[in-house]
Amino acid sequence: MSGLVATALWLVLALPAPSLALSDAQQLVVEAWRLVNQSYVDPARLETVQWRWLRQKALEKPITSSPEAYDAIEAMLTPIGDPYTRMLRPEEYAALRSNTQGRVSGVGLQLGLRASDQRIVVIAPLDASPAADAGIVSGTEILRVNGIPAEELGLEGTAAGLRGPAGSDVLVALRSPAGKEWEVLLDRRDVDLQPVRHHRLQSGGHTLGYLRITQFSEPVPQQVRAALRELTTPSGDGAIEGLILDLRNDSGGLVTAGLAVADSLLDGAPIVETQDRGGIAARQQATPGLLYAGPMLTLVNAGTASASEILAGALQDSGRSRLAGSRTFGKGLIQTLINLSDGSGLAVTVARYLTPSGRDIQNQGIEPDVLLPQPEPLEPDGSGDTWLLEATTLLVASLPGGARHP
Repeated sequence: MSGLVATALWLVLALPAPSLALSDAQQLVVEAWRLVNQSYVDPARLETVQWRWLRQKALEKPITSSPEAYDAIEAMLTPIGDPYTRMLRPEEYAALRSNTQGRVSGVGLQLGLRASDQRIVVIAPLDASPAADAGIVSGTEILRVNGIPAEELGLEGTAAGLRGPAGSDVLVALRSPAGKEWEVLLDRRDVDLQPVRHHRLQSGGHTLGYLRITQFSEPVPQQVRAALRELTTPSGDGAIEGLILDLRNDSGGLVTAGLAVADSLLDGAPIVETQDRGGIAARQQATPGLLYAGPMLTLVNAGTASASEILAGALQDSGRSRLAGSRTFGKGLIQTLINLSDGSGLAVTVARYLTPSGRDIQNQGIEPDVLLPQPEPLEPDGSGDTWLLEATTLLVASLPGGARHP
């Protein structure tokens, strides 16, 4: 019994004494620890990495400034082994918050992984962005960002390195599709992400609608509703007879925005099942009614992730839309953004999700119904988008009467 008492006493003494005042920087570390402890999806994982001991270890080192606190928090989070649970310094937190609102401060490059060698390449520059002004074109490879190799940064790290406060600059080393290497100093500025784009197209004597979502930010559900109203309103070409939903390179964003879009395309069908830190499962169901009830085909690829995978999985499981393209990314974890007291923040994994049929897509992705030929077009809806041509052919073939030629 005395040994047990001694052990318990040692554990109490090992924690920071309540009577000792912590500095603001130390309080930031404790605040981050507490928030992760309260909300992380897998408490058992926290126990495995000795989460309480990690707090004690962090506070043993001198922490007198915010940068030192950020370093301590990052060191504390690393053993969890979850790349999506991370420290966001004030500029990173502000940029990510702005990103969810449909705007971002950066150079205006959409990035993806080239299937042949997993190199980070430019999908497309955003219109009127610093990258577009510099003449950077689709297929350009990112070699380094401020001297750090892109393969070391990874896709997300490279994208984060290109973002930053408006008025700042970033040095980017590039390789053109023709093999020419060069460096360019790009000035960051506020860029409109234009997350929803739509138009009509003609194929086989049919009028189809094309709706592309590049990211799920706050304005997206309203913009999708407006786009579907416009596409379904008869024009000179008549009302659309089918819809191509393009989710290629949609890396996700706000899960709530993805759920709202799914709600408008699924007539009372299940959308997703989420499991929280207590293992409690909750099923999200669409409300009755549809903004568009006609035939659909959905394009996906390895850049389709998170919230866009929720939408794609729901459409596939319900039979509402076939998926065409390549296997999706496989991110079945949901994060929340939590602000810290000094303007920095945390991204914390708070839940995992399954498709309505119970598929866990974490690290597996979703296999499309129709695999489209490689190499994949780099610029969705661009002049060389062979996948879009394939999709129109597939959708037209499913329409009553198939292709018809006036």
